[in-house]
Parts: sequence; C-alpha cells; structure tokens
Amino acid sequence: MKCFSSNFKLGILGGGQLGKMLLYTTRKFDIHTCVLDPSAEAPSKLACNEFIQGDLMDYETVYNFGRKVDTLTFEIENVNIEALKALEKEGVKVYPSSKTLDKIQNKATQKLLYIDHNLPTAAFQRFAYTEEINLAIEHSSIVFPFVWKSAQFGYDGNGVKVVRSKKDLQDLPNVECITEELVPFKTELSVIVSRNIEGEIKAYPAVEMEFHPEANQVEYVLCPARVSEEIANKAKKIALKASAAFNHVGILAVELFLTNNDEILINEVAPRPHNSGHQTIEASYTSQFEQHIRAILGMPLGSTENKLSSVMVNLVGAENYRGEVVYENIDKIMKMNGVTPHIYGKKETRPFRKMGHVTVVHSNIEDARTIAEKVKKSIKVISK
Repeated sequence: MKCFSSNFKLGILGGGQLGKMLLYTTRKFDIHTCVLDPSAEAPSKLACNEFIQGDLMDYETVYNFGRKVDTLTFEIENVNIEALKALEKEGVKVYPSSKTLDKIQNKATQKLLYIDHNLPTAAFQRFAYTEEINLAIEHSSIVFPFVWKSAQFGYDGNGVKVVRSKKDLQDLPNVECITEELVPFKTELSVIVSRNIEGEIKAYPAVEMEFHPEANQVEYVLCPARVSEEIANKAKKIALKASAAFNHVGILAVELFLTNNDEILINEVAPRPHNSGHQTIEASYTSQFEQHIRAILGMPLGSTENKLSSVMVNLVGAENYRGEVVYENIDKIMKMNGVTPHIYGKKETRPFRKMGHVTVVHSNIEDARTIAEKVKKSIKVISK
C-alpha cells in the first residue's frame, strides 16, 4: 500500500457525483487522483488533483488518460472497454476489470450470465432491434404487459419502459434490447457487495428502495430493509453468488425484486458505488465509497455494519424548472436532528436531474422514514 502521500496516481473515469464522493476518501487518505469527464463543470473537478475533459467512449482519450495512472477505476459503466483492455495488457491495473465490465455493460449479456450461473431473474428475450418485437407479438411469443430495456446506455430510468400495448413501442429507439416478463413484486431491494484484490468479500445489509412513479428513479433508500431476517439473508446469499459470477473487484450493487410470493429475482447489477449505498456515508462504519477505494487498492475491507438506521432521500430537479439551481428551504431541513444534505455541485437543474441527496439517521427505521418524508416535502430543487 504505497498509495498514501506518494507518487501513486489513481485514475477515475467519470467525474459525476459518484466520483465526487469517491474523492471524499482519496482526499482523506491523501491519494493523488486524476479524473476524466466530458463536462467542464463535472462535480469532481474541484476535488481531484488533475482534471481532464474528454469523451469516455473515445478509445484514444481513455487510452491516453489511462497510461498516466497506476490504477484505473470508473464511476459509470459507459466507457470504452477496448481502451481498458489495451491498458491492462500494458500493465495498468483496471478495477473492476474490462472482463467484468464486458459482462455487465450489455444487459442481454448480463441476463445470460444469470442463466448460466443459475441465478434467479425474470424471464426475458433478446432482440437485435426494437422493431423485431412486433413480429414476436404477432407470433404470440411475447404477451402484454412486458418491460422493454435498451441493451446499452440506460441509466436512472432511461432506457426502460413498461409496454402495455403496441402504441407504447412507437417512440422507442430501434436498438439492441431485451424484453422482460413484468414481475409482480412488492418491494425492490439492493445488496452491495465489496471484494478486494486479495479476494476478501463483505456485504452490506439489504436496503429497501422506494421509487418515484413517473421518473422511475429511487426516491428513498431505507436501511435496513423492512423485511424478515430470512428474506434479508436470502437476498444477501443471492448477491454474494452474483458477486462470485462476475468475479469483480470493488463494489457491486445487486438490485433485486422481492415478489408477492417472497421469491427474490435479480433485476440488474452495477460494478461501482451505487445510489442505493449513499446512506453508508453517515450510517455505516465504512462508506461504500471508502470500501471501493480499499478494495481496488488492496487494503483490508472495512466493517459493513450499520451504526444507526437510515433513510436516504434523493434530491432531484422539480418538474417545470430549468436553469440555475436554487435549493429552497434547505435551511429548514438542516435544523432537523440527524439530517445531512449532500449537494453534488451541478449548477443547472432540470426535471428529475439528480442534484443531491439527504441522509436521515435514527435509532428507529420508522422514525427515520417519517423524518425523511418531512425532508422530501420541505426542500425543493428549483431554478432562479
């Protein structure tokens, strides 16, 4: 571990809010960081040692950036994999590896891996183009309703749509995609698993996610999830099995459906710090961001136990507001006990854009949820 106060350089592909929160740890440990992001206003820009503006999907840009660092990681999956493969051949350590990312970046490939490893997931079909779904409907191999997902480049609810009729297919992009059986579930869960380069593995407690009905974004994350110990252990077991299948290094967030029959199905995974783990900054002994840094740099993993119960509230841009951001009533929520806001540093707001989050910690999860509701109703992310 020669990364502390040294010439060691850690590269991060992506400079959004996840990168910014990774930098909480690198600054604490005095690790030299280099960040690549396409936006000149990236939230990570002011917290890293070196910032380079560039396209994460461009081979030469990613390759040349990676050659300047000792270890490379990412905070977003949409990066040039071929550049990562070339860097690995030249001795740059890339975590998670290009092989792991290759399995995850395409949702069709990801789903096939679940089948190969006997991991529970919703029934699905894959298509080279969206227009091919119409033929499948005509031959009754697909029935309404179902879920359409773009195979690549989806995030935060983008690239996902519930299809209830042929009309719902009309405005979808004609791209590689999958269709999934619409699962009747009662709760969405997530388990974050960390694995370091020595093979040490730890899992955080299962969390419960509540989604916005229109934006398909997480509104609240509750930790621990309000499920039985049996369900929580079952979720953890499936997440650990998924971790072994992907053979990742770093953080792997495993999103799960808890069905009406108490089955647990994998929805999808993310090989990086995740929205469902933001509350770990205040509520856990080791945040998911510190754990990711520990894992990819070969440090011992920290404790994943909770200090307190917690609820994370996403702060997103209010509908009908675009422009220079204003956080209305933020002073009111800061007067509440156990409430900590995180502002991501994005200067412009738009409807449903992730602008920050608030963590509520409490000894009782139901009390934390009640306070979180007050936070949600108080603070508004609007524009001037």
